[in-house]
Amino acid sequence: MRPWALAAVILAGTTPFVAAQRPTPTATLSLSQALEQALRNSPAYRQTLNDAGVARWGVRNAYAAAFLPSLTTGGSLSYTGSGSATFGGSFFNQSSPAISSGYGINLDWNLSGSTLSAPGQQKANQNAINEDINFASVSLRYDVTFQYLATLQSIAQADVARQQVVRNAEFLNLAQARYQVGQATILDVKQAQVLKGQADVQLLRAEQSENDARLELFRRMGINAPVAIAAVALSDSFAVAEPTWVLEQLMTVATEQNPTVRAARARESSAGYAVSAQKSRYLPSLNFSAGWNGFTQQFTNEGVLLGSALGSAKGNLANCEFQNGLIRSLPGGGIGGQNGNGTIADCKGFSGLDATGESLLPGVSNGILSRNSVFPFHFTSQPFRASVQISLPIFDGFQRSLSVAQAQAQRDDAREAVRARQLQTRTDVQSRHLAVQTSFKAISVQAANREAARDQLRLAQDRYRLGSGSALEVADAQNNVQRAEGDYVNSVYDYHKAIAALELAVGRPLR
Repeated sequence: MRPWALAAVILAGTTPFVAAQRPTPTATLSLSQALEQALRNSPAYRQTLNDAGVARWGVRNAYAAAFLPSLTTGGSLSYTGSGSATFGGSFFNQSSPAISSGYGINLDWNLSGSTLSAPGQQKANQNAINEDINFASVSLRYDVTFQYLATLQSIAQADVARQQVVRNAEFLNLAQARYQVGQATILDVKQAQVLKGQADVQLLRAEQSENDARLELFRRMGINAPVAIAAVALSDSFAVAEPTWVLEQLMTVATEQNPTVRAARARESSAGYAVSAQKSRYLPSLNFSAGWNGFTQQFTNEGVLLGSALGSAKGNLANCEFQNGLIRSLPGGGIGGQNGNGTIADCKGFSGLDATGESLLPGVSNGILSRNSVFPFHFTSQPFRASVQISLPIFDGFQRSLSVAQAQAQRDDAREAVRARQLQTRTDVQSRHLAVQTSFKAISVQAANREAARDQLRLAQDRYRLGSGSALEVADAQNNVQRAEGDYVNSVYDYHKAIAALELAVGRPLR
C-alpha cells in the first residue's frame, strides 16, 4: 500500500461520528423529591393511611364504652283519626282526630369484663395498623428507589447503545475508506453497514426502555410527568463503596424495628386481650339505665271537644240539682239554705254553665281550648325512671368455654405468626446481605471484563487498519465490548438494588 493511501485509511477510520443526542432536559428529579411525592400521592400508600383514622376512633369508642354511658334522644309526631278501636278486650271510641308529639331521653351504661378489656385490645390493634403503615412507607421507599435505580440503569444502557452506534459508524467509515483504496472488499462495507443498522435499532429500543422506566417511576410516585417524559433528567448518582454492614447487627435491628415483626407482636397482644375478654364472661355484668319522657295530645276538632265538655257540664248540673232536691226534701231543708245534713249548692256556677244553662262560660271554654293547644312542644312530662341490673350467667351450654378456647387458639396462632415473621425476616436479611456482597464482587469482575473487551477492540481495529485483521474480528470485538459495558452497568445497579432490598428486609434506610 502506498504511504499516502494508508494514512487516508487511518484518518478515515478515526473520523468522529456524531450520534443522535439526548434531548435537553427541562426538568430534574432527585430521589428525595421522588420519595416525597410518592409519600404524598401514591394511591396504595394513601389507602393504607386511611386505616389510621378508623383505628383512632376504635380506641376512643372502646374507652367510651367502658367508662361513659351512652345517651340517646328522640322525638315523635303522630296523627290518629276518629273512630273506635279495641285493645285488650276493651272498647275505645275517639270522637275527634288527634295529633300528638313526644320526646325521650335515655341513658344506658353496660359494664363488664369485655368492655374493660376492649381499650387494651383496640390500642394493640391501633399499634398493629400503625406498623402496617410504617411497612407501607418502607415498601413504597423500596419501590420508588428500585425504579429510580432501574431508570438510571436504562439511561446508562442507552448510553452504551449510543456509544455502540458511534463505534459502528467509525467502523463503517473505516471500511469504506479501505474499500476506496482497494484494501477491502465490498463485503466488508456491507457488513459494517449491517452492524451500523443493528446498532441504530438497539439504540431505539434502549431509548424506548429508558422512557418506559421513567413512566413507571412516575406511576409509582402517584403523579403524571410534568413535562415530556424524555426531557426529565434524574439528578442523583450512587457511588459504589465496599459494604461494611455487620450481619448480626442487621439481624438485631431487623428483629426489633422491622414493621412486619412489630405488627405481628401487636396483633399477638390484641389476641391476648381477646382471651381476657372471653374469660371475663364468667364474671357478673352491670347495666344501668335511666330515662326522661314527655308527650302532647291535641284534638283537631275543637267543636267535638267543646260539645263533649258541654255535655259533661250539663250532666254535672243535673246531678247537682238532684242533690239539691234531696237536701231540700230533708226535714228542715231549705231553711236558711242549709240544714244539718247538706248545703244547697250554686249548680250553674259549679258546672261552668252560663245563666241559660245551654252554653259554657267563656272562661271555661277558653280554658278547655288553651289546655288542648299543646302540640307540638307543650309536653306533659312522665315520671323519671331508672334501673340497675346485675346479671351472672350460670349455664349457657358451654358457649363461654368454647369462646375462650377459640380466643386462646387465635392467640397461639398470633404467637406463632410472630415467630414465623421473625424467622422470615432473619432469612431475608441474611440472603440480601449475601446478595450485596456478591453484587459488589461482581462489579470488579465486570470492570476487568470491560477493560479486556476494550483492549480487544483496540487491537482488532489497529489490525484492520494495518490490513492484517479482518472485518469479522472488528465486528466480534465491538459486540464483545458492548456486551461487557452493558454487563458492567447491570452489575453496578444490581449492587444498588441489592442494598435497597436489604433496607426493605431490615425495615429502615441504611445509607
